[in-house]
Amino acid sequence: MSLVVRNLSDQLFDLVRSRILSGAVPPDKPIRQDALAAELGISKIPLREALARLEQEGLVHSQANRGFFVRPLSADEAEEVYALRLKLEPEVMALAAQRANDEERRFAIDTLATLYQVTDERGDGIGAFNRAFHMALIWPSGQPVTNHFLERLHVLSERYARKHLEPLGRDERANEEHREMLDTWLARDGDAIARLTYAHVSKTLDDLRQQLAGEDVQP
Repeated sequence: MSLVVRNLSDQLFDLVRSRILSGAVPPDKPIRQDALAAELGISKIPLREALARLEQEGLVHSQANRGFFVRPLSADEAEEVYALRLKLEPEVMALAAQRANDEERRFAIDTLATLYQVTDERGDGIGAFNRAFHMALIWPSGQPVTNHFLERLHVLSERYARKHLEPLGRDERANEEHREMLDTWLARDGDAIARLTYAHVSKTLDDLRQQLAGEDVQP
């Protein structure tokens, strides 16, 4: 497959990020730039630029004379990322519930429906649509700086969300919580959606603490 020249850097960035978040690129081996560039029909220069952007985003790290590696999951990183989400997300989601227009409310409903479908099909996109659902409840807040910061936190959270959903039944439980969150958000009950959001993110972090405990997570 080849990429359109227009906005090549952004397309590469999105494509490689998607592969990393889906788990298609393992964290314990160098990213094979020659093979990936050949597959995409591009030179290594724009690919290196995309990898440098991903390093700034916190998904990869570089080693001298060895190239780029996907950052492994880390208990410390999970604590930091989810702690920041707990501080920001409930309040922003409450504000978004008050400000959302009809189109944004329909989009949130449709996004959860897609997440349910992907979950039922056991598809690879569960992590991405989980992120999309949360962001659908956040964007209407009308706070672009905070929203973009939360979007970056959700990108960093996505691999942890996939880890969290590994045990049987976790995805169904998560979607039950998502359904309750959406209904409350649509009712424009700011205090209640803030409480539900805090509880939902806290449960995920508690589960991750147990899953990541004792794992070798150093680069």
